[in-house]
Amino acid sequence: MQAMQLTFFFLPSLLLSGFMFPYRGIPVWAQFLGEVFPLTHLNRLIRSVMLKGSDFAAVSGPFFALVAFSLAFALFALPRFRRTLD
Repeated sequence: MQAMQLTFFFLPSLLLSGFMFPYRGIPVWAQFLGEVFPLTHLNRLIRSVMLKGSDFAAVSGPFFALVAFSLAFALFALPRFRRTLD
């Protein structure tokens, strides 16, 4: 069961984020779909900093996208976590 869940969530993220294939090489519809995965933005941020030596102004877009994902997931998870503690 867990292997199926892992495949269901992580395989599309790996394939559509530009981690395994060049992001610009996948179809346009898949690029739009890949934008919903945090790994896409993390890849952009890491590649910009490590390969290009970009400063914060250049990576602010992916950085704030990751902050938004973190806040959204936290707001989604906190009420459910509190229910399990009660």
